[in-house]
Amino acid sequence: MSLRATRGPVARTAVAASALAAGLLAVPSSASAAEVRIHDIQGSTRISPLAGQQVSDVPGTVTAIRAFGSSRGFWIQDPRPDKDPATSEAIFVFTGSTTPSVAVGDSVLVSGTVSEYYPGGKDAGGQSLTELSKATWTVQSSGNALPAAYRLNPSTIPDRYAPDAGGDSIEGLTLRPRSYALDRYESLEGMRVSVEDAPVVGATNTYKELWVTAEPRHQRTARGGALYGSYRDPNAGRVKVVSLLPYAQHPFPVADVGDALTGTTAGPMDYDNFGGYTIAATAMGELADHGPRRETTREQKADELSIATYNVENLSPKTAQSKFDRLATGLVEHLASPDIVALEEVQDDNGATNDSVVSADATLKKLTDAIKAAGGPAYEWRQINPVDDQDGGEPGGNIRVAFLYNPGRVSFTDIPGGDSTTPVKVEKKDGKATLSASPGRIDPANGAWKDSRKPLAGQFSFRGRPVFVVANHFNSKGGDQGLDSRFQPPARSSETQRTGQATAVNTFVKALLNADPKASVVVAGDLNDYQFSPALAELTKGGVLTDLVTGLPKDERYGYVYNGNSQVLDHILTSHALRRADYDIVHINAEFSDQSSDHDPQIVRVRP
Repeated sequence: MSLRATRGPVARTAVAASALAAGLLAVPSSASAAEVRIHDIQGSTRISPLAGQQVSDVPGTVTAIRAFGSSRGFWIQDPRPDKDPATSEAIFVFTGSTTPSVAVGDSVLVSGTVSEYYPGGKDAGGQSLTELSKATWTVQSSGNALPAAYRLNPSTIPDRYAPDAGGDSIEGLTLRPRSYALDRYESLEGMRVSVEDAPVVGATNTYKELWVTAEPRHQRTARGGALYGSYRDPNAGRVKVVSLLPYAQHPFPVADVGDALTGTTAGPMDYDNFGGYTIAATAMGELADHGPRRETTREQKADELSIATYNVENLSPKTAQSKFDRLATGLVEHLASPDIVALEEVQDDNGATNDSVVSADATLKKLTDAIKAAGGPAYEWRQINPVDDQDGGEPGGNIRVAFLYNPGRVSFTDIPGGDSTTPVKVEKKDGKATLSASPGRIDPANGAWKDSRKPLAGQFSFRGRPVFVVANHFNSKGGDQGLDSRFQPPARSSETQRTGQATAVNTFVKALLNADPKASVVVAGDLNDYQFSPALAELTKGGVLTDLVTGLPKDERYGYVYNGNSQVLDHILTSHALRRADYDIVHINAEFSDQSSDHDPQIVRVRP
């Protein structure tokens, strides 16, 4: 499921009181036009030294207008900048739901209240935008030339992303735009900026947004994205692009990762909490289709067991048939009909209707019917219904993990006793490991699984050999501070629960291997964390499992794209007995504006 929260307008309010409490401001007073220009309002930190004050007759040239939505207004930029690179020379004039009566190129004098607006709300942890609200203005002249756009490129964006405040706010720190990328962007707040021939690193989404990079040679994936490979390097050149141009005359480009906006994309530097620093484009580059096509993996051989994981993103019978058909095509044509599929985000039979329904048989039947209609096998399924409203996800949806399997290639070893609250145990019979229940849930009463999906263990038989598969969907990153947060380094509060979940699964796998050191074990699913995270370190602790993504070439280690960063959230891990694994992330979703899920599926072929 997308990491993005719901969005909508948030009331703009001054932060004078909180800034005073933090010691950032002097006692408010009015400032005369003779002594105030935009760079005086912006100051050299993220919070205006004049926040909460009234200013009069601030001069500037109108560079852009936002004439839609409930956050309308216009940007002005001072054609006479100071010599301090830390002070922005532009500011947004907020007019609410009223379309401002100005034109680009107007020279204006603006009076109003200096305020700090936090997109998404202050508690979300993002940066603020310095604005003029309750504004009035006079037009002095029209048709004036606009200030030149500041060009974003590798020579103007520092390698280091953000100053280190030990997890505290960086708002009171003096901006150092030559040292830190976030400081560079903040020093350009509201000013005209541009990128040239910019590679697209985040596909166009439903909100008519995309991401580009101003660093075309930095950390690129094999297919043209921006690789997020460590906490130390979040790809400083990423910026979001939205459009101020009327869509009727200038349709927003429908771009995939690997495409490019050729020529110049330019506009004011904006910010929002759903993507960070943003070019509000008044000039949009031409879309060049350079993106690679959807991938297809090879078919498994007769003696190979193929196991896939696929997050099907809140699938229920209420989901459009077209999505079921596309998921089926992905499984049959692009994944070559895996023998076993670990599914995540399977909802109950009435989707997000919040009642006592927990069964998912209708959901799974609709999916398996679509697969058969697409030319695939007659999959059977195994799953355990959760306790109502206890596993997180969309309220009422009761998402869970489930197994599909092709009975013509592999058999499921049904062992009674598994239910939503009974923990599955490892037993030893005739010198081999077996499960107390199959399917069975791993340690469901463990506090690590509170409001989160419980892992499902299943025992399969392939060519007479037992194979243990664990399907997982760890807790989401909801609540974590963003990479562009005003708190640096950002807190990853959700990480603690995932690490506890990883411990529980690691303990279960150790029990299997203690019963049979040669047991064939596959752990798969949406773990909602990176290959370099503490959760994955805990899951692989003791060498019981190998995270297969670490064996891929570095530029292929991704299956999810968030805010322009190509990253790993889904994983397949194997025990030592399956060390000769053929593993593939099949790119059919995450890089594309047209998706059947926001996750790419993964597959492994093993010989138990």
